[in-house]
Amino acid sequence: MAGEVKRLGAAELKRQLHDGGEIALLDAREEGVFHARHLLLASCVPLGRLELLVDDLVPRRGTRVVWCDDGDGGGDGTALSAARRMSALGYGDVAVLDGGIAAWEAAGYRLYGGVHVPSKAFAEVVEHEAGTPWISASDLKALIDRGADIAIFDSRSYEEYHNNSIPTATSVPGAELVYRFTDMVPSPDTTVIVNCGGRTRSIIGAQALRNAGFRNEIMSLKDGTMAWHLAGFEVVKGATRRPADVSERGRRAAAEAASRVAARCDIRRIDKATLAAWQGETGRTLYLLDVRTPEEYRAGHLAGARSAPGGQLVQETDAHIATWNARVVLVDDNGVRATMTASWLKQMGLNDVAVLADDGSDGDWTSGPHVPRVLGLDPDAAAGASIAPAALRDGLAAGRMVVIDLDTSRTYAQGHIPGAWFGIRSRLAQDLAKLPKVEAIVLTSPDGALARLAAADLAAAAAGTGATAAAPILVLEGGTEAWTKAGLPIETGPSHMASEPVDVVLSARERGVGREEAMREYLTWEIDLVNQMAEDDDQRFRVVAG
Repeated sequence: MAGEVKRLGAAELKRQLHDGGEIALLDAREEGVFHARHLLLASCVPLGRLELLVDDLVPRRGTRVVWCDDGDGGGDGTALSAARRMSALGYGDVAVLDGGIAAWEAAGYRLYGGVHVPSKAFAEVVEHEAGTPWISASDLKALIDRGADIAIFDSRSYEEYHNNSIPTATSVPGAELVYRFTDMVPSPDTTVIVNCGGRTRSIIGAQALRNAGFRNEIMSLKDGTMAWHLAGFEVVKGATRRPADVSERGRRAAAEAASRVAARCDIRRIDKATLAAWQGETGRTLYLLDVRTPEEYRAGHLAGARSAPGGQLVQETDAHIATWNARVVLVDDNGVRATMTASWLKQMGLNDVAVLADDGSDGDWTSGPHVPRVLGLDPDAAAGASIAPAALRDGLAAGRMVVIDLDTSRTYAQGHIPGAWFGIRSRLAQDLAKLPKVEAIVLTSPDGALARLAAADLAAAAAGTGATAAAPILVLEGGTEAWTKAGLPIETGPSHMASEPVDVVLSARERGVGREEAMREYLTWEIDLVNQMAEDDDQRFRVVAG
């Protein structure tokens, strides 16, 4: 299989990124490593989580795919491993960037730090080109203190808002702003401020309302809740303000506003017959995304659609859509939120975007969460090497077993089986040596799927070398979810780290020591992206100001 993986030079990859054809540029490194330096248009798909992510991110098996990593001589070889694995999963056009990101940089091309850079850079370009007005934290505090006629809308997810917010703010995730505006702001004299944690969703949210034609004074909060925190103002924890259901008058006003944006941005609306025809085309990638709230999605959604709440989709487009030049169809229940989200995706350079005209009345809708398809998972592979939660409890109590949790280090710290060690699947073989000597090693992950994949990795590695494992490898039946459903205890904190926690990037607010300095560094980085975009021909932004 190794000989079948093509190698592309940096100049050839550059050409392919500009030839108009579909291409998915994937980075096989862990997010914490990716965060330091990466290509602008790359999506982070860590080798250890590839099978969990790639079907959603690259749904068409014939898509042109290029993997990259640190590069030969200084990298970890993950790109080649990922390319081989992806080929084995049925993808037919897979290559690696020869020499990795080091070769890209040596060719004179730009690298970026951070995550979700295309989305964050786009917002900076929007503010620069559209002249989106902003207000400082100190000036907003003065308005609040004197009881001015203002409305503050937090455009992040409800969970982020609930964790930390500005006094009097209401949770209105980005795609909901235009949809709910008329009911929330009955007076044209009310000043509206849109905030997020930093800058991106504040800018996009405020500009969305301006593009929609609302006549209020509308501004973003400059630097968001980070600026509010750095100014020493109160940050609210546990806020619960949410808007009421949209009235019929509100729906009509939102539909009129969205139609203005659709005309300005040339947003196409399609019917179910067109969608069915597109779904039948094997030569094009199609993403079908539901941009409503997660609660609405779970209550009922179009069969085959994935949940991608509009504000989050614009904030982290690379985590939902990895194939450039693919088709994207957005769906909601009346077209407003889909149209507003489509307008931003199109301005970001995803040109083939359409809105599905479908209200869910024809019986094609289903309910429940989206369950990603895990590739390469043999349903019978772990049948003889699993353990039930109760048996694991007894084994741990007797000191005969040790658990490795393969969830993210962030989630591991929030709660894991008592005594469990954190591990990264792609680094597990070398990190097993850090564990205490026991009779059996038990792997777990949220639902057990990743643990089963890791167990298969270890078995294959042992078979390839002829080595005998230090202890049998078992998989927890049903994963950590089964453990918690059984009423068994959970502990918190990063207590046992077999692998270095490079799998996630903690936000500035999640950090302890140095939090304020991290906030300042992040805001400086974000603001400078507009200057970097002016010198990079890979970005595809075309801003349409209201």
